[in-house]
Amino acid sequence: MKTQTSKVGLGTFIGMTVALAASIRNIPDVAGSGWTMFFYMGVATFLFALPICLISGEFGSTFPEKGGPELWVNNSLGPSFGFATSWLLWVQMFPGMVMVASALPPLLATAINQDKLGTNNIFTLIVILVVYWIITFLNMKFDMAKITGQIGAWLGIYIPLAVMTILGICAVIKNGIQPASILGHFNASKLIPDPTDMKSLQFFSPIIFIFTGIEMSSVYITRIKKVSYYPIGVLVTLVFMFLLNTVNGFLESAVVPSSQIDLNNIVQPVIVFDKILGLPSWIANIFSILVFIGVSVQLSAWASGPGKTIISSAQKGLYPPKFKFWKTDKFGDSHTVLLTQATIISLFALVYLLIPGINAAFLELVNATTVLYCVVYVFMAIGFIKLRLQKPDLKRPFKVGNTFVAWIVSIVLIATIIIALIATFAVGTLSNFIIVAIISIVLTLLPFWFVKIRKDSWTSEVKDLMAKENSASKH
Repeated sequence: MKTQTSKVGLGTFIGMTVALAASIRNIPDVAGSGWTMFFYMGVATFLFALPICLISGEFGSTFPEKGGPELWVNNSLGPSFGFATSWLLWVQMFPGMVMVASALPPLLATAINQDKLGTNNIFTLIVILVVYWIITFLNMKFDMAKITGQIGAWLGIYIPLAVMTILGICAVIKNGIQPASILGHFNASKLIPDPTDMKSLQFFSPIIFIFTGIEMSSVYITRIKKVSYYPIGVLVTLVFMFLLNTVNGFLESAVVPSSQIDLNNIVQPVIVFDKILGLPSWIANIFSILVFIGVSVQLSAWASGPGKTIISSAQKGLYPPKFKFWKTDKFGDSHTVLLTQATIISLFALVYLLIPGINAAFLELVNATTVLYCVVYVFMAIGFIKLRLQKPDLKRPFKVGNTFVAWIVSIVLIATIIIALIATFAVGTLSNFIIVAIISIVLTLLPFWFVKIRKDSWTSEVKDLMAKENSASKH
C-alpha cells in the first residue's frame, strides 16, 4: 500500500519554518548594535533572507528530491560546484559549532553562581572541548537525533525565549531605557549606521548570520496545500523573526551598558532583568540550566547532520577510500567523520586562547562561519540565473517572477553579501582579516582540489570495501 505524505496548510507551514529558523543565540549581537539594530535587521531580513527563500523555493519545487543546496548547485553549476557546496556546508560547522558551543560556558558559570568564569577564556575552551567530545562519543554509541527529538528546541529556544521576553518587557516598563545602556538617549540619526562607526559595523555580519540555514524551509514546499502559500508563509516567518530579534535585542540594549555586554552570554539580560524586578537569582540559575541542556542537545543533533553529505559523497568515490568516510554504523553515521570534525572543531576552539577578548574571539568565529555559508549562497544565486537562462522551459511549480525579477533577486542577494563582508572586514584588525580570509579561501578551494586529484578507481574501491563490510556484518 502506497503511503502519501499529508499536505499542510499555511499556518502549519509558518510554524514549521519558524521552528527551523528561530534561535536566541544571536540576540546579544542584535542588542550590541544599539539603535541601528532596526536597520541591520531590516537589511538582513528583506535583502538577504527573503532572496534566499525565494531562490530556494524555486529550486525546491523544481528539484523536490532530497539534497537541498548540494542538489540545486549540482543541477545548475555542475558536479564540481555541487561537491564544493556539500563540503562547505560541512566545514562551516567547524567555526560554527564552536560559536554555538561558546554559549555554554557562561550558562554553566551562572548555573553554579560563578558568573566571572563565563568571561574566562580558559574556562570557555575547557567547557567547549569537554561538551563537544562527550557529544561526539554519544553520537557514536546512540541515535542522538532520534533520542532527543524536540527537547532541544523547547529547552533551548521556546521556553527561554518566552521567559526572556516577559521579564524584559516588565523590566523596561519599570525602569525605562537606562541612560548608561547601549541605547542611551534616542536620536533619529542613530537609526542609520555611521560608516565611520566601526563599533556598530562589527555587528552586521552576526546579524546576517541569524538567517543562515533559512533555505531549508524550501524542503516543505512539496507538502504545502497550495504553492502560492510559500511566499506568504516565508514573508510572515521573516517578519516574525524580525520582531522576535528586534524586540528582545531592544529590551536587552535598554538595560545593559555597552561596556558590559557579553556577546556569547545568552543569560546576561535575564540576570539584569531579575535585578531590576527584584526577583530571586535562582530564576537565572534555572534558565541557565534549561538553555545549557537545550543547546547541548541541539549541538548533538547538528554533530551528525552535515556529515551525512560527506558520507554520501565518499560512497560515490569522491574522497580517498583510505579516509574511511564511507564507512557507517547502524545509525548511518561515520565514526571517522565524527572524529575528524571533533578534532578540527577542537582546533578552532583554540581561538579562545589565541585571541584575548571573549567578544573578539566570538566575532571571529561568526565571521568565518558567515563567509563560508555565504559562498554557498553565491553559488545558489549564480546557479539560479544560469538555470533560468539555459532551461527556461523547465517545470517550476513555484516561480520567482520573470527572468528580470530573477536577475534582481540574485543581484540583491550577492550585493548584500558583498556589502556585509566588506563591512565586517573593515571593522577588524589586519591580522583578524588575514586569519578569516585564509580560513575561508583554503576551505573553499579544497573541494576543487579534491575533484582535481580524484581517481576514477576510488569509486570501484569504495564499492568493493562496502561490499566486504556488508558481507562481514552478515556473518
